[in-house]
Amino acid sequence: MVTPNNKEFMFICFLVALWYSSNIGVILLNKYLISNYGFKFPIFLTMCHMTACAIFSYISIVFFKIVPQQMIKSRSQFLKVATLSFVFCGSVVGGNISLKYLAVSFNQAVGATTPFFTAVFAYLATFKREAWITYVALVPVVAGVAIASGGEPGFHLFGFIMCLSATAARAFKSVLQGILLSSEGEKLNSMNLLLYMSPIAVVFLLPAVVFMEPNVLDITLSLGKEHKFMGVLLFLNSAAAYGANLTNFLVTKHTSALTLQVLGNAKGAVAVVISILLFQNPVTFIGMAGYSVTVMGVIAYGETKRRFR
Repeated sequence: MVTPNNKEFMFICFLVALWYSSNIGVILLNKYLISNYGFKFPIFLTMCHMTACAIFSYISIVFFKIVPQQMIKSRSQFLKVATLSFVFCGSVVGGNISLKYLAVSFNQAVGATTPFFTAVFAYLATFKREAWITYVALVPVVAGVAIASGGEPGFHLFGFIMCLSATAARAFKSVLQGILLSSEGEKLNSMNLLLYMSPIAVVFLLPAVVFMEPNVLDITLSLGKEHKFMGVLLFLNSAAAYGANLTNFLVTKHTSALTLQVLGNAKGAVAVVISILLFQNPVTFIGMAGYSVTVMGVIAYGETKRRFR
């Protein structure tokens, strides 16, 4: 007999599976398109993601009503959302550019340093100090990436800088969001925020595509003739970008903050293992040891944050 508790547990497991699939899928598809298909247009790829997020967000909120629609009530609130959208664009573009030069495994290792940048930006923006042990826990987060960098066979300085910049921008966006949309009248849940940020992001990205990737449409059509699944992969990739946001929202809604943190750390490790198996990129003991140190630092940081609030 299936009890309500068992149903809830199975539903949460299903959500987590979708969350892992969409998050890891979008990263691996990004890498596959950029490396294996020669689709070297990270800005256009990001614009495809944002377009899909705008369309699917509108359909899911306005028609399917997965969450109540929240309206932007003032010009000031719109400018705040636009600012967040600009930073969000920077983080996604930077991450996609880095995949041209770095293996997914190393990309994930660098991305795991998000808590370090979040703590730094939070202190610089609000002067709010955490307990000293919380900052101590950040030392292995940074040290692990330094170790992994030294042991990364395919290390590329520009790719590393772009990945680090994307990670910093992601952390800056979360801190900025807490500051700009802090009043009760201006708070937006993550799905409504995505609904408004995505079309603004497309407006930001379109001129960048025109000036920096002017031949993208011709080359995309040419690649589509050469690889018959090119269009399907591009669509699935863009849909997965929206799916990652939707499932992240649903998992957050149905689990605790601690569970989400544990699942998030495990997700990064799963992405690393799958990417190594799929792309066969060389890894070293030093590189994996560095990544492990970073993950342990992230876990320790989360635990100290929880205990010393």
